[in-house]
Amino acid sequence: MKVTVVGAGAVGASCAEYIAIKDFASEVVLLDIKEGYAEGKAMDLMQTASLNGFDTKITGTTNDYSKTANSDICVITSGIPRKPGMTREELIGINAGIVKTVSASLIEHSPNTIMIVVSNPMDTMTYLVHKTTSLPKNRIIGMGGALDSARFKYRLAEALGAPISDVDGMVIGGHSDKGMVPLTRLATRNSVPVSKFISEERLTQVMEDTKVGGATLTKLLGTSAWYAPGAAVSGLVQAIACDLKKMYPCSTLLEGEYGLNDLCIGVPVILGRNGIEEIVEIELTQAEKDHMTESAEGVSKTNALLEL
Repeated sequence: MKVTVVGAGAVGASCAEYIAIKDFASEVVLLDIKEGYAEGKAMDLMQTASLNGFDTKITGTTNDYSKTANSDICVITSGIPRKPGMTREELIGINAGIVKTVSASLIEHSPNTIMIVVSNPMDTMTYLVHKTTSLPKNRIIGMGGALDSARFKYRLAEALGAPISDVDGMVIGGHSDKGMVPLTRLATRNSVPVSKFISEERLTQVMEDTKVGGATLTKLLGTSAWYAPGAAVSGLVQAIACDLKKMYPCSTLLEGEYGLNDLCIGVPVILGRNGIEEIVEIELTQAEKDHMTESAEGVSKTNALLEL
């Protein structure tokens, strides 16, 4: 199992680290355009192998895509990160060119790969890969919902005063501050609806805090977060590599599901060896449908800015 991560910055390096520590891949290749950067990150990570007990081989390369040949899974994290006050949508101009070039180079050397897109604006970048490559839709996955759901569960556990292992919840919709649709109605603590434990007002606050989870961190850190995004990507990669048939909300191309067409947006999917093996349609309330429609409209507006 060979995994390539393009972009050896904070998110890419964290992703490679978590994949290696889980020890399910034989090789992880880090690629970056900055001379020696990926090689240095790879060497640093390999020096943790004996300490963290993994045997995954991590190698780095400066813009040499031949080193990524025959990758089973490729992850695109490259692009400029958010700075305080920036929206994910504002990154579209620069990142679209990067993602288009990177995806074409990866597929040239790994035509049968499964692609996971992390670069922002993520839903639009995932759509771009669909429109500019020949990969089938099941092999193009946008990572957003997995991260947003992790942030949702963090806020739920905080509000409940409960261990996070007690909590389950999911976020669908666009990966943006306004587009996220945290499904508070379906959130549970050990199968009991969280509404049994906290007020509607507190639950609304949890939802709003979840939506600005990335912006909150960007303001504190001065740049985008990396630990949780890296861990979220590693979860998706493991589900595919180990054929776990695990359900995650991911950005995928919709063709009628949820009443939406010709856009990528976060919905629950089953991940296995073939990538997205099933899109799971759950029954939404009218309010949730309205939020999903509004989110889709926002994603479509951003997609319209692409020069395809």
